[in-house]
Amino acid sequence: MNQIFDTNSISYSRRILDALRVDPVLMLMLCILSIFGMMLLYSASGSNIDLMLRQLTRLTMALVLLVVVANIPPRVLKKISVWLYLGGLLLLVAVMFYGEIGKGAQRWLNLGFIRFQPSEILKLAVPMVVASYLADRILPVGWKHLLVSVLLVLIPVLMIARQPDLGTAILVGSAGFFVLFLAGIRWKIMLSLGVLLSLMAPLLWKVALLDYQRERIITLLNPDSDPLGSGYHIIQSKIAIGSGGVYGKGWLNGTQSQLDFIPERATDFIFSVFGEEFGFFGSILLIFLYLIIIYRGLYIAAHSAETFGRLLAGALSLTFFVYLFVNIGMVTGMLPVVGVPLPLISYGGTSMVTLMMGFGLIMSIRSARRYLG
Repeated sequence: MNQIFDTNSISYSRRILDALRVDPVLMLMLCILSIFGMMLLYSASGSNIDLMLRQLTRLTMALVLLVVVANIPPRVLKKISVWLYLGGLLLLVAVMFYGEIGKGAQRWLNLGFIRFQPSEILKLAVPMVVASYLADRILPVGWKHLLVSVLLVLIPVLMIARQPDLGTAILVGSAGFFVLFLAGIRWKIMLSLGVLLSLMAPLLWKVALLDYQRERIITLLNPDSDPLGSGYHIIQSKIAIGSGGVYGKGWLNGTQSQLDFIPERATDFIFSVFGEEFGFFGSILLIFLYLIIIYRGLYIAAHSAETFGRLLAGALSLTFFVYLFVNIGMVTGMLPVVGVPLPLISYGGTSMVTLMMGFGLIMSIRSARRYLG
């Protein structure tokens, strides 16, 4: 009887997910990760119930938007990609003149009833518009279409970096680059771009990077040079992760986090809290969960019937990997601190909504394949 009940329950759940046109495996993994993130956020925030409720509200809204986007056909997404991209650029221009300034950066628009970060829109709009542009071209990409695609990526990246928001600029640039990579860039072109970037590195160091950004890179090489200043974040983060050992100290029992030694422990440095409380094995399990999500996204991309879907789903899945790689590299002292959150776990509404909508795009591509045969 129990076996029949369990089988019927699973079948019923699958029918509901099919009706919503969401991928069961991907949806399950995202929900598990989000629930686990809520538990970790409770610990990282010092058992702050109000913060938890705000995050739960944002998570609910993000899941609703995921389902909405998943039900938009890819052909419609392809048509609106240009308008979404242009709208995002206009909002970035608005940020330059009317954006709120906080912590030395001008990134937010406050419309009274809502406050949001327009650069988040470009995380979706850039890969969508580049994939739409290349979908009807002969692949692999030639110089002409490559230059147009690079401009489509470079314009918003430079505008976002100017705010300054290096972390978001990296994510937007990565999303656009992965579309080009999946479209098939010839090795000669990649090598030429690599040589050009290497030659421009000294100029970028002096002109493109701000003083605090150069300081972060120098701190990465020697955090002990300023242990109470620029190196404090990395030093305390590494102490917390190392003190977790193999099995961790247990949920709510991390001394570095609970005693407020870790800065930004509910946002960018929440992985430090996780490493201290759940140790090496817990960290491996968390990374494995992320990799399942990335693999599923790439699987959907590989089985897409159209070039647009293949490029977009693949780019969004690989960008999700960049989130993970940059955040963990940042808190473990392997990469400079650039303000990239741990996806679906760090506290924040705009980033979570953007990520879930991105997975909605992937599920839209999957459902189109499923229902068209």
